[in-house]
This record gives sequence, structure tokens and C-alpha cells, in this order.
Amino acid sequence: MTDPAATVIGAGLAGCEAAWQLAARGIRVRLVEMKPVRMSPAHHSEQLAELVCSNSFRGDRLTNAVGLLKEEMRVMGSLIMRCADETRVPAGGALAVDRDSFSARVTKEVTEHPLIDLVREEACGIPDGPVIIATGPLTSDTLAEAIRNIPGLGTLNFYDAAAPIVYRDSLEEDKMFRLSRYNRGNDYLNAPMTEEEYTVFIRELIHAETAEVHGFEEKRVFEGCMPIESMAKRGFMVPAFGPMKPVGLVDPRTGKEPFAVVQLRQDNASDTMYNIVGFQTRLKFPEQRRVFGLIPGLENAEYARYGVMHRNTFLNSPGFLNASFEMIGRKQCFFAGQITGVEGYVESAGSGLVAGITLAAELNGREIPVFPSCTALGAMGRHVSTPDVNYQPMNCSFGLIDPLPAVPGQRKIRKKEERYQAIAERALSCIRELSKQTGG
Repeated sequence: MTDPAATVIGAGLAGCEAAWQLAARGIRVRLVEMKPVRMSPAHHSEQLAELVCSNSFRGDRLTNAVGLLKEEMRVMGSLIMRCADETRVPAGGALAVDRDSFSARVTKEVTEHPLIDLVREEACGIPDGPVIIATGPLTSDTLAEAIRNIPGLGTLNFYDAAAPIVYRDSLEEDKMFRLSRYNRGNDYLNAPMTEEEYTVFIRELIHAETAEVHGFEEKRVFEGCMPIESMAKRGFMVPAFGPMKPVGLVDPRTGKEPFAVVQLRQDNASDTMYNIVGFQTRLKFPEQRRVFGLIPGLENAEYARYGVMHRNTFLNSPGFLNASFEMIGRKQCFFAGQITGVEGYVESAGSGLVAGITLAAELNGREIPVFPSCTALGAMGRHVSTPDVNYQPMNCSFGLIDPLPAVPGQRKIRKKEERYQAIAERALSCIRELSKQTGG
């Protein structure tokens, strides 16, 4: 391959999406990935687009903000969404994937594209020329230091956690019931708890021994990935109103909602592994076996992967990046993925999509696309570029997207679901027009 027209550093979800969008518009790409030359503590596979935490891409309905984001990305020709749709596993109203099949599919698509040259090496600095840095929250120390030295940036850290995965054949399913929340299928295994069982579990969880994480501070944990033991320490009922909430889960054996429920979601296509939903943790491995063994049906569970916790790094993006994820002080230098302060698999890939499409337009001499803030993609860009002294990573939400304007003579839409549906329809109309303009 001749010299690339653009470099993408990092072949996670954001980097692969960015490289794909560039290549789809005729741009030669040098995609740099440090695995397997150097592996972070959270990575286990040499495949690209590895899912290091959950296998869920979350809600898939248009009345859910991340569901709207997914549909916008599909309209824009997203590689990540196509591969996720092709490798999905049952998950009720959510989109979950077989993590190995998903990563293998993305790896195959990227490595077989004639305009993408995958280079397995660690990037130790920011190269000259057009570049998208999508090294994620686990950026290597060497590159992180190079980024930190960019004038006026400042780097912030927080901590992220992954939930355990157990083998299905080690579960006592007769103590569980299969149901998705609000009767939306039967895709989840549910372990019901009585008040007494919940009380014992929370007591043991609070006093269990945790693994030390260097520099760990409770206040720096991202709320969306709060360890289950940290939730319990905030209050006895906090987990019961969080991942252990029983709302919408009526046990068919009793006809009642349990006091609390632990949900397990299928993690692979062969239906042999399940992850414990919302149970991100930093408990020591023996403590995970002991404490989680108090959950009905998990008494003798065997673990395919224990829960782990790791440092995440994100930029103080407002004032540093614009709404297209491009550096304000250096043209054609973009950042994408969780390093920018978007949070979640889909959000990360979405930022890579925006960065890739925008850089391709600049390199091709075309009009620079503007993703309006009435769309989920545009709203994320506004989040990372709007000054905020308390800037923190955020998932996509309808709170970030422009509300519907008031129309004289028309009643305001009161029902939330109807209002979100109207916002989604408006967003998709804008995205379809933008898709026609950007090509690819």
C-alpha cells in the first residue's frame, strides 16, 4: 500500500468505525493497533473491536436514546452496527451480541478492505498529518503522556468495572425463572430474592474484601459502571432500585414480583455463558465466588471471567475539541471514542463515525457535514464541545438532544414515549438527508 492519506490509532469500536468511514469514501487508512504487541489488563483477545465489559449495546427501541443512536448509525452506513446486527443474541428489548463472533466479524471486514492497512504496533506519539486518535479509555502510558503534553488540555481519570461471566451449565436454573422485563420475551434468567436473602447478600457484599486498584477513589467511579459493592455502601436499598430492581418481573411460580432480582443475560451465540447484569465489581475473585454464591441458582456457579476494575482515561474535551471531535488547535487531528468523554459502546462507535466522515470530507475537498444537535450523533458532539466545569463522561440520552419546539396552537406532547418517538422521527429525517450529502 502507498503512503496513507490518514492514520487511525486504535482499533476498538471507535477506531474501526472511523477507519471504515474513511475507506468507504476512498481514503487510504493506516490503522494502528497495539494488540498483541502490548495488551492492557482489560484486554484478552487479539481481535479488533474487543468488548471488554458487557456484551450488550443496550436498548434497541427508538423511544430509547441509544436505540435512536443505533438507527442513525445504521442510516449512515455504520460497520459496527452492521456487525452487531449480524451477531446478535437474545436480549429482550436490547441489542446484545456474541462478543467473539462480533469482534471476528469486524476484524474480517477491516482487514479485508483494500484501503485499510492494519499495523500491529504501539503508537508512542501523535503523528503528523491527518489522524484520528481512538485509543480509548485504556490508552497506553506512553501515548497518554504524549496526549497529556498537548498545551491546554489536561487529562482526567476515572475507573471502570466489568461484570462477571458464568457458565450456564453450572447454574441451578430450577431456582430461577426466564423472562424479560415487562413480558418482552424470555431472554433473561432471573434469580429472585426474598427480603431475608437480599438482606444477607447486601450485608456480605458490603463487608467483602475488595481488590486494591491503584489510586482508586470512590468519587471518581463513573456512575454508569458503579461497582455493585459501591452501590450497596451507598444505601441498603440502592441495588434494589438499580440492577436488582424487580419492577416488571413477575415470578410465574408465585404470580408476584420478588423483593429483588438478579438478572443474567446470554453472552454468546451457543448460549453457554451468561453475564450477571449490572454486577460490575472489584471484589477479589474468591470473594466473588463466595458472595455471588448467595444468589439463588449461583451457589455452585463456575466463572468464565471474573469481574475486574481498571483505570479509564478521558480528555477534558470542552474547549479542546469541536462538535465533530476535531482538535480546535490543530486541523485534521481528531479524537474519537471513550477518550473524548462519550460513554458506552455505541456512543464510542458513533463518535468514530462522525470523526471519520468529517475527516473524509476535509480530505476530499467536500462540504464539511454538520450533525445537528436535534440528532443523537450531533448531541454527543455538542456534549464533548460545550464548556462545563464539571465535565464528565455521559451516555447518550434524550436530555442531550434538542427538545421539540413549541408550536402555537398545538398541545405539548405529554406522554414521554410519544414525545421521544417524535424526537426520534425528526432526528432520523435529518440523518437521512445528511447521509445523502456525505456519500459512502
